[in-house]
Amino acid sequence: MENTSHSTKVTPQFFFFSLGVLVSLIVVVASFLNLAFETLDARFPDILNGAYTYGYDTYQYSGMRTGVAMLIIVFPVFLVLSKFWNKMASAALFHANLVIKKWMLYLIVFLSSVIVITDLVTLVNYFVSGEITTRFVLKVVVTLLTALLVGGYYLTLLMNEKLEKHVRVYATITASLFVLAGIIYAFSVMGNPMTQRQYRMDNRRMTDLQSLQYQIINYWQQKEKLPESLAEFKNPISSFAVPVDPEYQKGLVYEYVKTGKMSFQLCATFSLPMPEGVSEYSYGGGILGSSTRDMMVAPFPGGVNESWDHEGGRTCFDRTIDKDMYPPYTKN
Repeated sequence: MENTSHSTKVTPQFFFFSLGVLVSLIVVVASFLNLAFETLDARFPDILNGAYTYGYDTYQYSGMRTGVAMLIIVFPVFLVLSKFWNKMASAALFHANLVIKKWMLYLIVFLSSVIVITDLVTLVNYFVSGEITTRFVLKVVVTLLTALLVGGYYLTLLMNEKLEKHVRVYATITASLFVLAGIIYAFSVMGNPMTQRQYRMDNRRMTDLQSLQYQIINYWQQKEKLPESLAEFKNPISSFAVPVDPEYQKGLVYEYVKTGKMSFQLCATFSLPMPEGVSEYSYGGGILGSSTRDMMVAPFPGGVNESWDHEGGRTCFDRTIDKDMYPPYTKN
């Protein structure tokens, strides 16, 4: 039995540590489940919820990145808060503090149950809609394991307020391995931070080449000839600035070559091949969906967007201006 006092005094330190444990735990559970669902969606995409995609998406993996960031920061905070809270909860408590402790434990079990039940309802909704897939089974397994770990620990603590130290240690190790496995798996699907940066730089290169192509076509429509070099775009009156490769300090540059009267070539050095494949999308997001797409979408392999397809390394794109599609501007 705990040595408690009948004083109604509330210790601010205990109250705020209890609040911190409660809030951080809810954030960790919600972030972990969201990360698990987003990762499984990316690893096992459903063609009914997506399309064949070619190109870059600045929002792709945004949910996974947010989940990883939340867990990396909030989970250690939760562990530290829990350690100090356990020490205070094991000591003599005022009666009011004991009431706070009971309420916190009940509230944790209740809110964790609400989160898990909500996710299970969402999963069942997708199941009856026809999603009988590997990822559905994995989502159910992850959700139930999360419920078992969180709910089981705090229910045990509620029934036995003097848990042995080794039980808390085992629970901490198990939870840490669970979270670490989720983070590692997420990185294996979306790539490490360096890979993400390389994709962002390639996306910048693609956008710059498209901008240059537009300016070259516009130049031809105005003058009925192609520029001899990109230097001809330097005009103090025009607001257009010739873009440079994001890694120009390493010697990488965009190349333009006039290959004919109405044909030209644009070249750039890419870090990685252009992403492609089936990718899910949704409008407004959702726990089982991913972010709104802004990439180039082709309904089938071989779509027109493959005109910008590239591998890693130096890649050149040959272009010929169609006079019917891009007629010269009428001169007054």
